[in-house]
Amino acid sequence: MHWFHTAARAVRGQLKGGALAAHRAWSGPGRERDLLVQAVKAALAAFLAWLAAGWWLQAPVAFVAPWVAIVLVESTVYRSIAHGLQQLAAIATGTVVATAVALALNSTLPAMAVVLPATVLLGNWRRLGSQGIYAATGALFVLTGPSVGFATSAARIGEAVFGALVGIAVNALIRPPTYLRSPRAALHDAAEEARSVMEDVADGLDGADWDAARAGEWHERALHLSRLVDQARSALGWSRESLRVNPRRRARAVAEPGSAYDDAVTVFDYVAVHTAGVTRTVLETAGEDRTLSWPGAPLARPYAAFLRQTAEAVRLYSEARFGDGSAEELGKAVEGLRDTLGELRRRFPDAATGDPEDLATYGTLLTQARRLADQLVPVDPSG
Repeated sequence: MHWFHTAARAVRGQLKGGALAAHRAWSGPGRERDLLVQAVKAALAAFLAWLAAGWWLQAPVAFVAPWVAIVLVESTVYRSIAHGLQQLAAIATGTVVATAVALALNSTLPAMAVVLPATVLLGNWRRLGSQGIYAATGALFVLTGPSVGFATSAARIGEAVFGALVGIAVNALIRPPTYLRSPRAALHDAAEEARSVMEDVADGLDGADWDAARAGEWHERALHLSRLVDQARSALGWSRESLRVNPRRRARAVAEPGSAYDDAVTVFDYVAVHTAGVTRTVLETAGEDRTLSWPGAPLARPYAAFLRQTAEAVRLYSEARFGDGSAEELGKAVEGLRDTLGELRRRFPDAATGDPEDLATYGTLLTQARRLADQLVPVDPSG
């Protein structure tokens, strides 16, 4: 009975997750609501295509229209159009080739042996993208149908065109998807995590209150910061693509995310690299049982102060780019960073022990710090 209880817990977990997703979709805008709307639109597109092709026009291969319509309600209008053109090209090619070969051989079984390998290979053509598989699918519809003929194949291609038009029209005209919340939210998450990690490391270094386990936790969080930056970059691409050929953009005068987002992603890349470098060094020294000697007393407090100032500068940068912060306040914070860097450089000769590894460690950390300070320059929030 143990397997039954395990399966029951798994089912309860899935139901609970589904209920939470439904609650989020109902309570406000977000990913869950976007997915729900797209699912309803896809079902509507299939219904409308079948209503027109199957019920009203009584088309001979009416199932093709709703099948194409439902798969072309894509995540963006631009993607619906691009994939629609690729899919139609693939379906038409597979249909024409299968029809011609089947009629020439006067048998569908040998035609399959000839056509399917060719259409599967054609599906890997770069210009067809992810829609290439529909070349083989279109060929199968021809070769497994009740009869093969140019009239039926022409009707099949016509139904595919009609279904594509319905799917694209539904996606473009009924709440066309936009993803303007994601880039800002992702960048905000990256800024908050960077600030939190650097403050925690600064507290640990300042009070010499850290060990290998804690250093490992810091490093894991720093590596996760890089993934947050990648998510922000991906969200920015989705946001821009969702506004292409999107009538909702014009109706609401929605502006495409500007260069401020690209600049912020670049800056947070530097933040992630710097933070990972610091936490990696701390972790390595903890593993070598050098926690009492690194960083040396002349550098420990100034470097901890630098990390706190960097955390504050990252917060101010995020506010200056996307909030109510001012470039002047950020400029003062960056100047404070540079002053602290100058103090670190002045103390470096006294802190150096002559150990080549220590010299390399200090030099690397100072270089990372300087590059990060150079990136956090005052910005024009309207840029």
